[in-house]
Amino acid sequence: MIELIQKRLDAYKATNPIEEEQATKEIIQEIALYALWRADFFDVAAFQGGTSLRILHGLPRFSEDLDFMLKAPNPDFNWSGYLDALLACFDEFGLSSEALPKGRMDNRVRKAIIKDNSVAHQLNLSFYRGQENQKLKIKLEIDVEPPADSGYEYTYLDFPLDYEVCHQDLSSNFSLKIHALLCRGYLKGRDWYDFNWYVKQGFAVNLLHLENALYQYGPWKGDDNLSVDLAWLQQVLSNKIEGIDWKQAVNDVERFLNTAEQKSLSLWSERFFKQRVTELK
Repeated sequence: MIELIQKRLDAYKATNPIEEEQATKEIIQEIALYALWRADFFDVAAFQGGTSLRILHGLPRFSEDLDFMLKAPNPDFNWSGYLDALLACFDEFGLSSEALPKGRMDNRVRKAIIKDNSVAHQLNLSFYRGQENQKLKIKLEIDVEPPADSGYEYTYLDFPLDYEVCHQDLSSNFSLKIHALLCRGYLKGRDWYDFNWYVKQGFAVNLLHLENALYQYGPWKGDDNLSVDLAWLQQVLSNKIEGIDWKQAVNDVERFLNTAEQKSLSLWSERFFKQRVTELK
């Protein structure tokens, strides 16, 4: 099966070690999704976040983590059984990896991590040269108490083999991206890149899902007077944009983009994003 991975990597036509490393991580992400499908994970969970946009919808930036949400709240969710199945599947593809739960079981977002250096020894990847102990690391996160009123869709994928993924629909995924923009405790330029992508694609925001998320976590938590409509959303996003350090935002996202995409980052400014806010649906 390692030949299948090599063929997939060759198709990326990576031109430097950074692109090669990102492509290799993405291949492992795809195998992880396939392994989770085999373990019936998508009966209870949905794929969401930036990596879902990349793999399912062609977002032109690489993404590091695999983010999921349960389709129904379950505070007793545990990664362990799914990770055992994931490692067994990886072994079939010639990957000798580690996969471990991380963090406390009482956290709302349950985390796990995949670590692998076996693929480097088999493919002789250039970004590993001189760093024999370096491991590729991919985080998995799942919200076990997700906000209500998300929509879901199902997509068939064909690498490494045919399988099906349950994922948030784009309107609902957009809502959680906006929630991150408004409530994340630190600046992440990748959030703003994804926001810009959503607006350009013309996707509407699932306002009810966003309202439920804001009520659940962030500055509006528990606010019984919260009522999210398009006018309210445009105002709070405009206010947020006024306080952004756009140079810092660019520095966060540019390493995940190719050269052509990086050039457009020179447009990032308060004026640019306030214009995007006026285009929200």
